[in-house]
Amino acid sequence: MPTLAPGPAFLLTRLLPLLTASLTALTALNLLLPPARRLSLPVQLLTILALSVLALPVSATVRGYAQRARAAMRGAVLPPVVPYRWPGGMDVILAMTRGAKTQYIGERIAMYTRQLGETYTLYGNFEHRIITTEPEYIKAILATDFANFEKGPSFQKQQGTLLGTGVFNSDGEMWKFHRGITRPYFSRDRISHFDIFNRHAEDAIAQARARLRAGHALDFQDLVARFTLDSATEFLFGRDIHSLDAGLPYPASTTTTTTTSASPNSPNSPHADPSSTHPANLFVRAFADAQKASSERGRYGALWPLREMRRDAVGAHMGPIDAFLRPLIEGAIRARGSKDGDGEKEGEGEEGESLLEHLVRITDDYKIIKDETLNIMLAGRDTTATTLTFCVYLLSQHPAVLRRLRAEILDTVGSARGPTLEELREMKYLRAVINETLRLFPPVPFNTRTAIRDTVWPSKVPGRPPFFVPAGTRCVYSVFMMHRRKDLWGPDALEFDPDRFLDARLGKYLTPNPFIFVPFNAGPRICLGQQFAYNEVSFMLTRLLQAFSGVALAPDAQPAASHPPRAWAALGGRAAVEKVWPRSHLTMYAAEGLWVRMEEAPAAETESV
Repeated sequence: MPTLAPGPAFLLTRLLPLLTASLTALTALNLLLPPARRLSLPVQLLTILALSVLALPVSATVRGYAQRARAAMRGAVLPPVVPYRWPGGMDVILAMTRGAKTQYIGERIAMYTRQLGETYTLYGNFEHRIITTEPEYIKAILATDFANFEKGPSFQKQQGTLLGTGVFNSDGEMWKFHRGITRPYFSRDRISHFDIFNRHAEDAIAQARARLRAGHALDFQDLVARFTLDSATEFLFGRDIHSLDAGLPYPASTTTTTTTSASPNSPNSPHADPSSTHPANLFVRAFADAQKASSERGRYGALWPLREMRRDAVGAHMGPIDAFLRPLIEGAIRARGSKDGDGEKEGEGEEGESLLEHLVRITDDYKIIKDETLNIMLAGRDTTATTLTFCVYLLSQHPAVLRRLRAEILDTVGSARGPTLEELREMKYLRAVINETLRLFPPVPFNTRTAIRDTVWPSKVPGRPPFFVPAGTRCVYSVFMMHRRKDLWGPDALEFDPDRFLDARLGKYLTPNPFIFVPFNAGPRICLGQQFAYNEVSFMLTRLLQAFSGVALAPDAQPAASHPPRAWAALGGRAAVEKVWPRSHLTMYAAEGLWVRMEEAPAAETESV
C-alpha cells in the first residue's frame, strides 16, 4: 500500500489542524459581520496563508516566553543561546551544515563551548536544543534522572525508517520489552563467539596479507568493517553474509580489473564499483546510505520532513536490507514452529545459539525480530569497526605503543593461536590501548535525549542560578567533547597515552569521577554488548599483531579529498596533528577509509597465524 513521503505527511499533520481552525474562525467572524463588510474569498485565503506562515515563529516565541517564566518561578535560567541573525536561527543550521563539510568533527560545537560554556542552547529551525558536555548533566540524563529523559518522538521519527521500534529507538514499555528479550543473550561471555571471531579474523588477515604482498595499500577500515559484519551476521543469524568474499577495494589510483567494493564504513566511497552485485556489497552500501540519510535528518530538527517531499530518503535504501533479513527471519520462525512440541523453555539458550534463534523462542512477530536484529547489527558491526579503525590509526602514529602492545600479546598468548577469554583479561595494556582509543574517538560521538518534564540542573559555577530544562526539549550530549576536556583529564587530554588508564592519572581523574568516560553510555541504557565489543576488538587486535609487526599510513593511496585541510593546522589540538579526516553519521568513521601498509611479522613467529 503506497504511503505518503515524510514531507507531505508532515504538512498534513501540522497544517491541516491549523487550516481547519483558521477556516472555522474566519467563517465565524464573517457570520458576525454585516454582509457588506464580510471578507471576500481571496482575502480569507490570504489570511489563512498568512496565519499558516506565522504560526511557527509565533508559537516558538510564545513557547520561549513561557519557558523563561517557568524558569524564573524556579529561580533558574535557560542556558545561554548561540547568537543568531535569521528568523528561527536558520543561519545557525546553515553554518553547521556547511561546516560539517570542511571542519574537524565537533569544531563548531567546540567554538560555541568556548564562547558560552559547557552547556548552552542552540536555536535552529524554530527549535531550542540544549547542548552539553558536562559530566554531571550527562550523568543525570543517563542515570540519576533517567526516568525523565527518553529518546523522544522527534528522534524516533527521524530514525524510525531504519531502526523501527528496536531497542535503540524506543522508550517506556517498548524499550523494556526489547531490552528484556535481548539481555539474556548478552548476559554471559560465550565461547562460541570466540570461534566466530577467530574464523573471520583469520580470513581477514589472509586477505590483508595477499593485498599487501601484491604491492598495494590496504583500506583497513574496509577490512575490519567486513570482519565485524561477517562476525555480527553469524552470531545474529547463525549465517554470515560473506562480505570478506566480495573483494577488498583498491586505491583509487590503482589500475586493475578486479571488482572493487564499497567501503562499508565510508559512505559513497569513490573506490566502489557501482556495478558490483555481490549480495554483501549491496547490503553494505544500502546500510551505509541508510545510516547517512538518517543522520542527515537530525541536523534539521523537527522540520526534517520538509527535505523529503518526494520520497522517504532512508526508505529508498531499505530494499537490499529487507531482502537479506526477510528470508533469514521467516525461515527461523518456520523452523521454530516445527519445534513447538519439543518442550523447550525460554531462557539463555544453548551455547552455540544465534540471537535470531534466541528471539524466535520468545516471539514470532517478524517486525519485532527484524527491528531488534537490525538495531543490534548496527551496534555490533559499526561501533566495533570504528574502534578497530581508530585504534590501528593511533598505533600507526605511535610505534612505541604498538611495540609494547605487541610484546604483551606475544608474552601472554604467543604467536600461533587465538587468545582465550582469561588471556584477554590478563592483558592490561591491551585494554588500556582500547580505552584510550574509545576516549579520543568514541564510536557514537553525539547522542540525544528529550526531557519529559521540566527539570533543573544545578549550576557548576558558584553563585550563579541553575539551568532550567523545559519539558519537550531535546538535550544533545557529546561524550566526544567531554572525553577531550583538559579540566577533566589533565593537560595532556588531547594526547594518545594508554598509560593514563594504568598510572596515577587513573586515580586522579577517572576513579573519583567515572562519568567522564562513557563510550558505551551508562545507566539503564548502557550498551548490552559492551563486553562483546571489548572481546571482539581485543581478539582482532591480538590476531592482527601476531601477524604484523608494524603499520604505517599510506597517504599516497588516500583519496585527495579526504586529506585533512591545511587550515586545520591553525586550530591546534588534535585537528592540527590528524592524518585522517574523522567524520560521523550515526557512528564515527574515517572519511574514505584508513589506507595503510603493514609489515609482516617474522615467519618463525607466524607459522599458524
